[in-house]
Amino acid sequence: MKRLVIAASLVFAVFANCHVASAQQKSIVETAVGAGNFNTLVAAVKAAGLVDALSGNDQLTVFAPTDEAFEKLDPTVLQSLLEPGNVDKLKAILTYHVVPGRVTASTAYGLNSANSLQGQRLNLNLRGDAPSINTSNLVATDIMCRNGVIHVIDTVMIPASKNIPETAVGAGVFNTLVAAADAAGLVGVLGGKGPFTVFAPTDEAFAKLPAGTVESLLLPENKQKLVDILKYHVIAGRVYDDEAVKAGSANTLLGRSVKIGFSAGGLKVNDSMVVSKNVDTSNGVIHIIDNVLLPPSAMSSSDAMAVLQSAIDRGVPAFNSGDYAGCCQIYTAAMQDVKSAGISGMENFVTTVAASTMTEAAQTINDTDKAWALRRGIDSLRSRLGQGMTK
Repeated sequence: MKRLVIAASLVFAVFANCHVASAQQKSIVETAVGAGNFNTLVAAVKAAGLVDALSGNDQLTVFAPTDEAFEKLDPTVLQSLLEPGNVDKLKAILTYHVVPGRVTASTAYGLNSANSLQGQRLNLNLRGDAPSINTSNLVATDIMCRNGVIHVIDTVMIPASKNIPETAVGAGVFNTLVAAADAAGLVGVLGGKGPFTVFAPTDEAFAKLPAGTVESLLLPENKQKLVDILKYHVIAGRVYDDEAVKAGSANTLLGRSVKIGFSAGGLKVNDSMVVSKNVDTSNGVIHIIDNVLLPPSAMSSSDAMAVLQSAIDRGVPAFNSGDYAGCCQIYTAAMQDVKSAGISGMENFVTTVAASTMTEAAQTINDTDKAWALRRGIDSLRSRLGQGMTK
């Protein structure tokens, strides 16, 4: 904190020719131009077409590298970034230096990380004698602008540039996973725009499977089973560990959910331990796990109908007796059981209904309304199941 206070005082040196009041009336771009020591940054912002975005009404926080910071880069690399053909790469680097909202030094002091506009996470270390963002030193703070705040850093931050498959190949410990993704035809998907979050089993994790399992899964006739297993390891979006734990579960691309939480050994996904977390890639994030996640067998329509009917048989008497909270617990458990297992041929429908039902239930004021919201979701599933069973 002492370093932050000292660093904050440097603001006046950086903006010796600016009055605070007038600086606050200027946009982030105008303030950077007026400072005189962000010439390369300003040129890069113009080349990337980000002037309007950084001059609008949305509040933003910019970790701004000085001209000296840019001089640390290889001159050929910098020149290449400013060429029209590399605008996307330049835009990714610049937005990696921007965080949504006005985050002052005092607010950031209590944070360990922040998600950038580019999508990847910035690691904040502000509690020691040398405050830093990633590996960049923070040299000045709280330069207030009309549409946000600027903090000055001494090194340009470069986001991860390799996608999920490229990162996995480069790590050298995911050979089986890479081979499986190739056999399943998912390399193109996982290398696409995304973003995705992958719970990635190591080679050692695959080696724990019964002898012959991997070889069998790689056979052409077992491709769909392999696809299902791999999709069970992937969720849509870039989800970091704290966000995953807060959610408690996540819907996979297979249409079935995995449970996420903490145990004595650390972060867990189902029964697998996360041995390394938050590995950023250009199109998502990887969490490394020590066991392969095997999706549970999907429920048959008749089994799912039985689960839902049992919930109704137990929930209605509880509701009628005034035990609305108990009814909610019964309905919620049934909905989660069906959602986790999935129903053969209806995984996506189940996920959609379950998600909307849980959202509606969470937004209700009392247990009575929550019970009715859950019952409507159950009835929607039963209706769809009934249509399928009568065909």
